[in-house]
Amino acid sequence: MFLNDQHQTEQKNWRNRFIKIDRDAPIGVFDSGVGGLTVAREIMRNLPSEKIVYFGDTARVPYGSKSKETIIRYSRQIIHFLREQQVKAIVIACNTASAFALDAVKDELDIPVLGVIEAGARVAAEETHNKRVGVIGTLGTVGSGIHEAFLKHLDPEITVIGKACPLFVPLVEEGWLHDPVTTEVASRYLQELKQQEIDTLILGCTHYPLIRSTIREVMGQNVRLVNPAYETALQLKALLAELDISSSGTGEEEFPYRFYVSDLADEFKDFANSILPYDVSMAKKIDIEKY
Repeated sequence: MFLNDQHQTEQKNWRNRFIKIDRDAPIGVFDSGVGGLTVAREIMRNLPSEKIVYFGDTARVPYGSKSKETIIRYSRQIIHFLREQQVKAIVIACNTASAFALDAVKDELDIPVLGVIEAGARVAAEETHNKRVGVIGTLGTVGSGIHEAFLKHLDPEITVIGKACPLFVPLVEEGWLHDPVTTEVASRYLQELKQQEIDTLILGCTHYPLIRSTIREVMGQNVRLVNPAYETALQLKALLAELDISSSGTGEEEFPYRFYVSDLADEFKDFANSILPYDVSMAKKIDIEKY
C-alpha cells in the first residue's frame, strides 16, 4: 500500500475540522461540462443513499485550454453556488480543475473537497509491475504534470509518460463512443504509449471512461486501465465513513439528484440520460457569473 504520512495527517485534520456537517445533505459535484457525469454515475452506483447536486459549466467548456488563474476563478464561483445548495462535501469531477484549483480552494472551505487525480494515481502506483505508467488527458491536465508529481511521490522509481488526447472530448460529446473514427483517433494518439511499453494507463479525463472499450481495444488486454471516476467514488465513500457523515439513508426523496448548468440545458439533459442509471427530467440553467 502507498498510504503516506501526509495523507494520514490530512485525514486527521479533516476529522478535526468537519464536526458540524449534516450527514443527510447532498454531495456537490462539478465539472467543466458533461464529463463529470461519469463521476456522478460512480457515486450513484457505489453510494446509492447519497444525494447529489451536479453543476456542469457548459457555457465555459473546455477547461483544458484555459489558464490556471481562470480555472481557479471558475472553480471558486461554482463552489460558492454549491455551498448555497448546502452540500456536505464537494467532488471536483474535472481533472484540469483538480490539477489547477484543488490546492487553492480546499483550505478555504469548512467541508471536505476531493479531486479526481489522487485516487487514480494511488491505484496506478499499486497496480504497475514494470513501473511504467501512462497518463492521457487534456492539454491542461497533462501539461500540469500533477499525475507525475503524485506518482513520483508515491514511488520515485515510476516512469510517467503523458499524452494529451484533445480530440477524445468532442468525440465523446458527439456520441461517437463506438465509431470507427474514434478508434482511428485512439490508435494514433495511443501508439506512442504502446511503444513506451507502459503496463498501466490512467484515464486522466472524466470523458474517457465512456470510450474505455475503444482504449482497451487499442492498448490490449495486458495494460491495466485505471478509471479515476470509480476510484474517486470509493475514496469519497471511505472519507464520508471516516468523518461519520455518510447519509443515514432514511426517507425517500422524489428528486435525490439535481442538475444545474451554465448553458445548453436540453443538450446536457439528453447526454446525461444516455449514460446515467437515473432518469434526468430537468437540468436547470443558472448564471454562474453571479457567484
